[in-house]
Amino acid sequence: MTLAVVCVFFYSYTEASYMFIEALSLSVRHYFGTFYLALGLACVLILIAVAISPWGNHKLGRPEEKPRFSNGAWIAMLYSAGMGAGILLRAVQEPVFMQQNPPLQNGADPKTLALEFTFYQWGFTAWAFYAIFALAIGTVVFKLKRPVLISSTVFDISKSSKFYKSIGAASLDQLTIITTVFGLVAAVGLGASQIKGGIDYLTDSLLSANYIIALVVLIGALALLSAWSGIEKGIKRLSTLNIYVTLALLTFVFLQSDMLATLKQLSLASYHYLIDFIPMSLAIGNYDPGTAFLTDWTYYYWAFWVAWAPFTGIFIARISRGRTLRKIIIGTLLIPSLGTFFWFSVFGTSAFEIIENWGNYQGEFDNVFSSLFIFLAEYPLQGLTSIVVIILLISFLVTSLDSAIYVLSSFTSTTEEEPSKKHRIIWSIILTTSACGLVLLGASRPESDVLVAAQKLLIITSLPLSLFIVIMGYKWLVNLKNWNKNTH
Repeated sequence: MTLAVVCVFFYSYTEASYMFIEALSLSVRHYFGTFYLALGLACVLILIAVAISPWGNHKLGRPEEKPRFSNGAWIAMLYSAGMGAGILLRAVQEPVFMQQNPPLQNGADPKTLALEFTFYQWGFTAWAFYAIFALAIGTVVFKLKRPVLISSTVFDISKSSKFYKSIGAASLDQLTIITTVFGLVAAVGLGASQIKGGIDYLTDSLLSANYIIALVVLIGALALLSAWSGIEKGIKRLSTLNIYVTLALLTFVFLQSDMLATLKQLSLASYHYLIDFIPMSLAIGNYDPGTAFLTDWTYYYWAFWVAWAPFTGIFIARISRGRTLRKIIIGTLLIPSLGTFFWFSVFGTSAFEIIENWGNYQGEFDNVFSSLFIFLAEYPLQGLTSIVVIILLISFLVTSLDSAIYVLSSFTSTTEEEPSKKHRIIWSIILTTSACGLVLLGASRPESDVLVAAQKLLIITSLPLSLFIVIMGYKWLVNLKNWNKNTH
């Protein structure tokens, strides 16, 4: 209902609503940008401290419980849910932008600096937001037997007042649901637009918005089928397939590129990322890229990761039962980050070489929707690799959407262990029709970008969630301190 009201308002007062969202999102980033930076760094440091402390030995679930999924399946599912199509959307465009527009003027090699900042924006901090939600919700659900709700991380609803139950908890959980819906709708719309952009480039034509609608419906139907099958049969298998296909594409590009140059840039950028992590995270001294850059990139990314953190965190908690906190933290922070670093190093370094060979760069990689397809045109088997990218985009969007369907169904379903299939159907319909509605709204208002507006709306809705992380993190640490009292 809330999403429908917002869409109607967008349609009726298009320019006014865009101006309002733009102004409010800029205000959030301006006044709370430093808070976002400090919060991200604090989440990383707290997780590292817990991992190396005795608390890291605590296990989500019963002490004798074994993990439900193998390490490979677990990593595949958390990566597909947490990043997915984003690494395809930005694989070439972001490193090239950073190289052409260096964030810092410190005399560093623009290529290394470009990869370092790309690592920073897709690395430890993003996964720390996910992990803090995963461990906080996992602790209260699997150890304290509270409902699978974000509000459960702060209050025991069974002992709370009627006012909190009717107003406080409901408001917090509804905000989480709304933010999740907007995040998924924007992601599916953008992903479908990239697929259409690839098809437009390959066919040298300009397809209508109806093709995006068809893609959204296809993605929604596949996501429902996957979520209906459950984690074991649907989500796990599709996520594992995603990783295999992604590795195949990555290997193909890596073997065609200057492998030594790629490994060199990976090593240099990783080294500088690690030693510069704290000053970069606080944007202090020589590591301050300026307000304009932070507003357009870092603040935006941090707000986006926070917006995605509740549903991604709850999904990670569900698939992590039976693992120790130490293994979850190491696995969530380190392994996906390293994979992402290698991914951007391969595509970024190769794109740098292509630009050098061209001798004159005219912004060919500036468009996020077509940059990867233009990049693949420089390699053999362009038709095949482009088709693989399109299939992979669809598959990654499906795994993000089916994870969200599963989590949203957990919010609203009364079933304790598995969300009811009726709720999975309802949420798949809501998400799919909402995405179609935003795409149609964008088509009817070509002078503005509705999908971008939806993303910027996420920045606004993520602010109360970011403030909530402070309280949630404190409560989680208190629960860890009292862990032994609650074991059974």
